[in-house]
Amino acid sequence: MKRRKRRPFSAWQIELTTRCPLQCKMCIRAETKDWQFQDMRLEDFRKLLPYLNKVETVVLEGWGESLLHKDLLECIHLVKREGSQVGFVTSAKGLTRNQTYDLIEAGLDFIGFSIAGATPETHDVIRVNSHLTEILNAIRFFNEVRKRQKLDRPKIHIVFLILKDNILEVPKIPSLAREMRIDDVILTNVCHCINTWQESQRIFLWERNENPHEKVLRETEMNAKKLKIRIRRPSISTIDVPVCEENPLRNLYITTGGEVSPCVYLYPPLPSPFRRIFCSENYWLEKVSFGNIFRESFSTIWNNENYVNFRDCFMQRKRKFRELYLSLFDNPNMRNLQDISLPGPPEPCKTCHKILGV
Repeated sequence: MKRRKRRPFSAWQIELTTRCPLQCKMCIRAETKDWQFQDMRLEDFRKLLPYLNKVETVVLEGWGESLLHKDLLECIHLVKREGSQVGFVTSAKGLTRNQTYDLIEAGLDFIGFSIAGATPETHDVIRVNSHLTEILNAIRFFNEVRKRQKLDRPKIHIVFLILKDNILEVPKIPSLAREMRIDDVILTNVCHCINTWQESQRIFLWERNENPHEKVLRETEMNAKKLKIRIRRPSISTIDVPVCEENPLRNLYITTGGEVSPCVYLYPPLPSPFRRIFCSENYWLEKVSFGNIFRESFSTIWNNENYVNFRDCFMQRKRKFRELYLSLFDNPNMRNLQDISLPGPPEPCKTCHKILGV
């Protein structure tokens, strides 16, 4: 079988809408009246197509529920025509059986379902206006249609947000996944906090001591291994990482209005500056855009001096990390990766939990 050639970009996250029917307690929309509701126009989406042959995966989501976008199916068709993998994560709110058939027929490659509890009592309280039974029924129907049509796509995974209010239910997730005939589970931390409740709910610690929640995650991993469930979990102890999980060297984010930003956390649909709590301190950040892809070419944006400098910070961190890692075994004074000191990240990333590996 001929191996597919690697494309320059791993993933482009394209936001189709900022509208969402949920009122999740951990969302940054929880305490604002200034949310900017907007949908990407189909004629604007078409302007992105010439660039997608350089992108391996297109994730059609941002700060809203993609199912609400009236042209979602057409957008999937258009991405598939360019040869990229395409999918999104959803709350499944309002997902009908006809929509399920349509999404599969459109060529959807993957779909993630967001849950915040292994029981309705927990999930429904955290993800307000969402119902776990509705999500599980949607998953079952996706599987029924795939089996009936003898398809191995879309790949289905669970995205579980870990909070203190649901941490004791995390070990049950592998069993739930197996029951739903799902092989992949992604556990995530709440990383953009904007109020005291969200800050109080994070399970990762700044201290380097053993995190008491680590035992729960290890139990979860053991359960997953027994059930042959692939599980990806975040660190719950902070450590400076050379490049964050969002990887702005090979990934980027495009808003409904066409703004190109390194990641979704640097351009929320809020007035600028926007609030972020980091290390229990309040910060106000300006939104970060390096250009508008609806008004200028991508090459102009990508080669923008400020964007180049932004990425170069991460390149320097990668090089330094590699050098220090290789010398780790030769230096008796450097016992582990936590002793590695890296060049600073770009200014907007200095107050983001992602740069601490969580």
